[in-house]
Amino acid sequence: MRKIRKGDNVVVITGKDKGKRGTVLRVVDDHHLLVEGANRVKKHQKPNPMKGTTGGIIDKEMPIHVSNVAAFNPTTQKADRVRIKQMDDGRRVRIYKSNGEMLDA
Repeated sequence: MRKIRKGDNVVVITGKDKGKRGTVLRVVDDHHLLVEGANRVKKHQKPNPMKGTTGGIIDKEMPIHVSNVAAFNPTTQKADRVRIKQMDDGRRVRIYKSNGEMLDA
């Protein structure tokens, strides 16, 4: 079970985008995520008339390592670690370590 999933609000905790908040757009692989508004790069793109794309310099998000982000806790307004807890009925849920609230509603 992943501690950070698609759609989670996260905070970048290290690197050039430290402190930026965003939503996880996509989980690339086991160790990399695509975060909205973080790790943006300029890409020089050639025009492709067959696909209908114009050329120029575009901004795009690049994957960021999962160790460089932390889940954002809305009650404390800070980055928080996530723990996985098994409930009595056998379900596994994600909870914040600081206050014990569940991420999964």
